[in-house]
Amino acid sequence: MANNGEFKVYNSMSKQKETFKPKVPGKVGMYVCGVTAYDFSHIGHARAYVAFDVLYRYLRHLGYEVNYVRNFTDVDDKIIRKANELGEDPLALSRRFSDEFLVDMADLQCLVPSHQPRVSDHMDQIRDMISQIIGNDYAYTVDGDVYFSVDKFPNYGQLSGRKLEDNRAGERVAVDSRKRNPADFALWKAAKPGEPSWESPWGPGRPGWHIECSAMSAHYLSFLFDIHGGGIDLIFPHHENEVAQSCATCQESNVSYWMHNGHVTANNEKMSKSLGNFFTIRETTKLYHPLALRYFLMSVQYRSPVNYSLAQLDKSSEEVYYIYQTLHDCEEALLPFREGNVNEGTKSNGKVTRVTPEAQKCINAFRNDFTANMSDDLAYSLVLTGGLKEALKFINGHFSMAKKKKPQMAIVQSLIEVDKEIKEVLNILGLLSSSTYSELKDKALTRAGLTKDELMKLIEERDLARKSKDFAKSDKMREDLTAMGISLMDVVGKQESVWRPCVPVEKEEKGAPDSIPNPSDAK
Repeated sequence: MANNGEFKVYNSMSKQKETFKPKVPGKVGMYVCGVTAYDFSHIGHARAYVAFDVLYRYLRHLGYEVNYVRNFTDVDDKIIRKANELGEDPLALSRRFSDEFLVDMADLQCLVPSHQPRVSDHMDQIRDMISQIIGNDYAYTVDGDVYFSVDKFPNYGQLSGRKLEDNRAGERVAVDSRKRNPADFALWKAAKPGEPSWESPWGPGRPGWHIECSAMSAHYLSFLFDIHGGGIDLIFPHHENEVAQSCATCQESNVSYWMHNGHVTANNEKMSKSLGNFFTIRETTKLYHPLALRYFLMSVQYRSPVNYSLAQLDKSSEEVYYIYQTLHDCEEALLPFREGNVNEGTKSNGKVTRVTPEAQKCINAFRNDFTANMSDDLAYSLVLTGGLKEALKFINGHFSMAKKKKPQMAIVQSLIEVDKEIKEVLNILGLLSSSTYSELKDKALTRAGLTKDELMKLIEERDLARKSKDFAKSDKMREDLTAMGISLMDVVGKQESVWRPCVPVEKEEKGAPDSIPNPSDAK
């Protein structure tokens, strides 16, 4: 699926969409700020890394060689606090939760970045950068601490748009009367009892929060690279301070595009650990397929906030099931012909097999929709609700024709080609999986608090009620299961039913609670 259009991205520095042009033709350097690993990651973290995973995948689809760097912060006040509470070594604690984060990312089908550096492994680069900043007269030392002097950097505020007189210490920066300006921020913190520390020219200590990303991005990508990404909350102070540090170290330092994703909100308030209104990726994927969560996070444009609710997760799960039910039905219909190795343009009984004009129109429209939306600042949510839906409708409207005793080979070929286009797009979006269809049904059973055997017994009981014409009972059983997210469909001409997951009717009508339920409570 070729893309001949320009790729435009929103640049937080210029506050407008710009045509993407890498510094080195054919190659892209991308740095995304990673997690501070001290607990299980929440859905807000997933939003960022799914968004930049789609960017990574799309850039590779466009033919770029991408050097994608995503760090782990494993030296931080929050990590030290949590480790002290648990009586655990801070670095060991952080490594444990870094590993858990990687499990979550694999579940969400986020590709592994090119590099995943940890702060603790890059102390030499951090100390060298701080020394250069001091040598260039942008920082000063106080009792073993090193502070960046924002007054020395006239362009401070260029990313966030803040005026220097309006700035204050960031959320991780304590007010310190020793600072020359309250907005000055720590590059190096003097050692304190009970905290990990490293030797430095200014005495034992550890890095401040912001310096790590400047040092590691420069180490892996140089001071000149293409994309720096992260959550919108990082624009100030973290990314603003990164700009200052990097430019203070190297005047030629430049990031071409600053990209930021919107928050996940709960009741229209940012989801975060500090506010206590967060839900972890792990507890969510116990009840919902990871691709349902990924779809939910992709259901709005990446720069816009997305409001969390179980109703929205249910709807996303329903959408993913529709995709995979369609692909499953198509695969069953095409299986005899795949074994016969039917290919576009090959001859069948002496005739060349071509797709139908309707199918070609569908394929062309799908390709154009995908290209237009993805090229416009990764508008993948519009791909999901636009061209993809239309391509799925084509399959649903035609796969039964392939099951006829003597199907038209043009219909068969059309289904093969549309199916191929859908899977290519799903792969680029990170939504393609081989086992999703059955797993979605398993997750629906978990949410309903039922085992497969228990559901089969209920279906058999209802079938008996239908056979005995006890329609009041059969209707009540169907309604009860629908409220649990299990939809029954009666097979035409037979006294039996099949089931599929659905959006629970009560959640659909009344809205959903904002907490993840315990599946054992559903019984």
